Amino acid sequence: MTSPIGLPTRGTTGTNRLRRSDRWIAASASFRRAVDPLVVDLGFGASGVTALELAQRLRAERTDAEVIGLELDPGRVATARGQLEDVRAGRTHFAADVPVSFARGGFEVPLPGRRRPAVIRAMNVLRQYDERDVPDAWHRVAERLAPDGVLVEGTCGEIGRIGSWIDIPADGVPVRFTISLRLKGLDHPGAVAARLPKALIHHNVPGERIHALLAELDREWERAAALSAFGPVQRWLATVTAVKAHGVPVQGDRRRWRLGELTVPWATVAPAR
Repeated sequence: MTSPIGLPTRGTTGTNRLRRSDRWIAASASFRRAVDPLVVDLGFGASGVTALELAQRLRAERTDAEVIGLELDPGRVATARGQLEDVRAGRTHFAADVPVSFARGGFEVPLPGRRRPAVIRAMNVLRQYDERDVPDAWHRVAERLAPDGVLVEGTCGEIGRIGSWIDIPADGVPVRFTISLRLKGLDHPGAVAARLPKALIHHNVPGERIHALLAELDREWERAAALSAFGPVQRWLATVTAVKAHGVPVQGDRRRWRLGELTVPWATVAPAR
């Protein structure tokens, strides 16, 4: 077997950590309209739990959903397969028939039968890479997608309360950027700066588009402070509405915004230099 392509991930794998990106994937057109609703959890980490959670959430939307978790480290694959044995034996809270399998693989995304996934999730995978290596990684992974598929690449906090990600279709060129925040207890939206994808995290400085967006969100969040009496969701809705009124091309609708999400076209935040 050819050696898998990529660098080992070194982060933690916390239970329920990726629930925000899971919810995004479950609602995506790439998943919902897929002929083959296969989702790859690329670089699932030290535990298979996030792949199991993803599969359970996706199956609630489509009973024919399937998740394959890929990791470079054969030890991690063995650990995840051991966890799956416990699942199949009914010794966990996951359904015994949850549609998950685990295999060794990296950016080459090796799949049986030359299948092409509807979605590839790569959360907290590119953090240790140099920024200059990110576009090549996007293209290498995205070329394994189904024609209407999407790579969801990003970063989140240790317990999943704050995260952000980029949607990248099969041509490897980003199309959307999303931040997702737990609104309860949120101090300011700019807190997501520490959890930006590798392509953006070093560009949160004056003169860059991502910096301008986060600064405007923080300003409008402060201006909407009086609405805190009605709860953080109302404050966030007012924040997003104001930002959109100022010309930021916010996508989606209030149903998504209420979840603490904000999505904009990639061009809105793409690095200027």
